[in-house]
Amino acid sequence: MVTYLVRRLGYMIITVALISIVAFALIQLPPGDFITTMINQLEAQGTIVDAEMAQNLRQQYGLDRSLVAQYTTWVTGILTRGDFGWSFAYLRPVSVLIWERFFLTISVTLSAMIFTWIVAIPIGILSAVKQYSIFDYIATVLGFLGLAIPNFMFALVLMWFAFDVFGVNVTGLFSPAYQQAPWSFAKILDMLGRIWVPMLIIGTAGTAGLIRTLRANLLDELRKPYVTTGRSKGLKFSRVLLKYPVRIALNPFVSALALQFPSLISGVAITAIVLNLPTLGPLLLSSLQSQDMYLAGSIVLMMSSLTVIGVLVSDILLAVLDPRIRFGGRKSV
Repeated sequence: MVTYLVRRLGYMIITVALISIVAFALIQLPPGDFITTMINQLEAQGTIVDAEMAQNLRQQYGLDRSLVAQYTTWVTGILTRGDFGWSFAYLRPVSVLIWERFFLTISVTLSAMIFTWIVAIPIGILSAVKQYSIFDYIATVLGFLGLAIPNFMFALVLMWFAFDVFGVNVTGLFSPAYQQAPWSFAKILDMLGRIWVPMLIIGTAGTAGLIRTLRANLLDELRKPYVTTGRSKGLKFSRVLLKYPVRIALNPFVSALALQFPSLISGVAITAIVLNLPTLGPLLLSSLQSQDMYLAGSIVLMMSSLTVIGVLVSDILLAVLDPRIRFGGRKSV
């Protein structure tokens, strides 16, 4: 186990290093740079920018250097000072912009993840146990609807319904009185009173998919001989069900952690824009559109690092959940 963890940590460091190179290079692939985007915006407003002014701006922002020099400066700052660089668009440190939205992003995504697990696990189990029942058919229909309806469309419908029927604006995480207010217990309560909207919308699609997956896996396990043997020995069906088949059928939930970890940073960008959520998803989108390379690169790097960490955590949890999984085995003679 220790050898496995040490080896995986070494692979993680190498993987994250390679990801940082690829992420920085991909952000540079579109033609032009942040100054090009800025010049286009100024010219659209009627301001003429000559070549000398553009060159001076590139020197001011350090964009006249080679990509290798820019990447080296960025990575050195992260490793030595925890400095993720400077945002050209916001004229603020990248770390400040990220941490301002980090707590809200974690709150929204974690609440959606908890909602997904609380709803999907019992419904998936009941759908498998009561196969072809009325409950199973209803859960199947709702599951397909949840998969088919995009999150942003669900958000638009819910916003319209809440405003048209109740006269309530459900966008944002805070009411107008608390948007600019400092953090307090009253502001936290205000956020908890509004966070259910993104939790419900973001969690719907994931819930629908996991219900179908859990139902299919559990049905496969319930048909295996060890379940019949346990029942023939007089064990209660609920005990047999929860002790082995459910544990094994939950493997996809644990495996999905590798994909859910980066969502803790990015969130669902389009849904967040529709709901006007101050999370990192819209910030990443705007940084890519403006070619704000240090801001975009830092968010992509954090998402990629969380994906690597999520794979390791899911592998460890799978070994704990399913005894058939091992981190290594003895060589057969």
